[in-house]
Amino acid sequence: MLRTAISGCEGRMGQQLLRAVEEDDTLVLVAAVVRPGSEKEGHDAGELIGSKPLGVALSGTLVDSATTLPAGEIDVLIDFTRPSASLDLIAQAANAGCAVVSGTTGFSAVEHQQLLAYSSRIPLLLGSNMSVGVNVVFELLARTARILGVEADIEIVEAHHRNKLDAPSGTALSMGEQIAHALGTRLSDCAVYDRSEHPARRKDGSIGIASVRAGDIVGEHTVIFALAGERLEITHRATDRNIFALGALRAAKWVAGRDPGLYGMSDVLGLPGEQIP
Repeated sequence: MLRTAISGCEGRMGQQLLRAVEEDDTLVLVAAVVRPGSEKEGHDAGELIGSKPLGVALSGTLVDSATTLPAGEIDVLIDFTRPSASLDLIAQAANAGCAVVSGTTGFSAVEHQQLLAYSSRIPLLLGSNMSVGVNVVFELLARTARILGVEADIEIVEAHHRNKLDAPSGTALSMGEQIAHALGTRLSDCAVYDRSEHPARRKDGSIGIASVRAGDIVGEHTVIFALAGERLEITHRATDRNIFALGALRAAKWVAGRDPGLYGMSDVLGLPGEQIP
């Protein structure tokens, strides 16, 4: 049984992960983390998902969650929080010697360097999107960009539910990074996020990224490669949030017990993709 800790348990993904772990015969929940100071602290994790008691009390830190466990008895932490909270939890995981799967997005360049340092001590898997389908799309986008090159005008349009805070989504940024890398450049050097701020003719080689926030959209991403006289569109639509939880569990099973290092979903799926700085 893979001894699993989950952070961000009060959020949508956290609750989905609790359900998924409860239903998986190869995983056992040993720690459940909520926001420090949450009114849910001390309650059984099962209350969050309306299930029977799971025998794990919700805690504000990973360490407190594991105080009843001998040192080293968490195999993997699955983290879906925010960058500052995620870094603190990954630091705790590194001290505890357990693997980490993190779907948190929005890390700064400095924070990425911290993550890289932690990956020298533990196996750390980062993924902006844990969906198997999305990660196949990443590979398709890189191949398409290499084939079409700068001849195509490239636009990314992403849509999510009205309560999503970050924009563009981490997945859209990862798509842009895959495309830019395939074209021999960096997304930071060619991305255009709001054309209304800079009214001008489209610049060759730019990658446009637009965001929609509405209703209860789980997640939709479309990449447009527009050529003279034709247009190629690659789209992924998520209709069930459970795909992200199942992908995260697949990643957790793969990364636990690996050598220290920085990994991605491409490693889990055996795709030729690579970690992009």
